[in-house]
Amino acid sequence: MKVVTKIVLIAAAMIYWACETVVFPELSPATPVLVVDAWITNKPEPQVIKLTKTQPYFENTVPPGVSGAQVEIEDNEGNLFVFEESDTLAGLYVWVPGTGEVLGQTGRTYTLRITAEGESYLSSARMGRVPPVDSITFRKEPGNQFVPDLYLAEFWATDPVESGDTYWIKTFKNSTLLNKPSELNLAYDAGFSRGGNFSGVVFIAPIRTGINPFDQDKDGNFLSPYVVGDSLYVEIHSLTEASFDFLTQVALQTDRPGGFAELFATPLANVSTNIVNVNPSGRKAVGFFNVAAVSGLGRKFASLDDVTNR
Repeated sequence: MKVVTKIVLIAAAMIYWACETVVFPELSPATPVLVVDAWITNKPEPQVIKLTKTQPYFENTVPPGVSGAQVEIEDNEGNLFVFEESDTLAGLYVWVPGTGEVLGQTGRTYTLRITAEGESYLSSARMGRVPPVDSITFRKEPGNQFVPDLYLAEFWATDPVESGDTYWIKTFKNSTLLNKPSELNLAYDAGFSRGGNFSGVVFIAPIRTGINPFDQDKDGNFLSPYVVGDSLYVEIHSLTEASFDFLTQVALQTDRPGGFAELFATPLANVSTNIVNVNPSGRKAVGFFNVAAVSGLGRKFASLDDVTNR
C-alpha cells in the first residue's frame, strides 16, 4: 500500500510540474440559447428580469441582450405584472411598482411567461417565508504573528419550526453586495443541507458568520472583514427547493480550487433550469426563476464599543 501511495504521489507531482504549457483547445461551436435571469423579490422597488444569449466559452465580452420579448408574471390569484423592456439596455425587462405595491406575497404561486424569438417559455415558483433578522453583532478574533486582529460580524435569526425552508443570505458591506462565488451563503432550514435536522433553531455558526468577506492586500496579508466605520446590511431571501439546488450547483461550478487541487475537484457540468419551452421540440433555455420574500437588517460598526462577547 505504501508503494502504491508513493507511485500516486510521484505521478501527481510529475503532472503538476509538467503543466506549464497554456493550452487553448478548439471547442465545437454551439447554437446560442436563451438565458433567463429572473430573481424576483417582494421588496418595494423595481423588479428586473434579464434575457441574454449564451456565447462561446472563451468569449470575453458581455453576453448579448435579447430585445423584443414579451415578459409577464401572473400569480394564482389572477394578478398580472407586465415587464417592459428598458429603453437603454437591451435584454433588460422592468416592472415598476406603484405606491405601496409589491410583487409577491408569501404562499402564493407565480407563473413566468416569456415570448422571445418565436418561442414561448414558462416557469413557476412559490414564494416561501423568511424569518426576521433579529440582530447583528461584532466580535474580535485576536491575531497572531501571521494574521492581524480580525473584527467579525454575525447575524442572528431563527428558522421556523416546520422543516423544508431554504434561503439565500445576501450581505452588503458599505452598500456593495458580496458576490464572489465563495461568498454565496445558502441555508436549508438553519443548516447547510437536507436531513440536517436544524429546523426551528438559530442558524448555525458557519452560516451566521458567512457574512464576513475575507480579502487580502496586495502583499497577500489578510484584512479584517470589518473595521470601525463600516456599514453592514444582511438580507434573507426565501428560495424554492429547486432554486436552492440550482444555486448549490452554481457554487460547485464557480468556486473552483484551482491549481493541483483542481484534479480532484467536482467536474464541470451544466446546472439545472426551471425554464421550459412550451413546445417540447423548440429551442431550450437556461437560467432560473424564483420569487423571494425578503427580511433584512443593517448595522454600522460605529466604534470598538460595538464589539461583544456574544
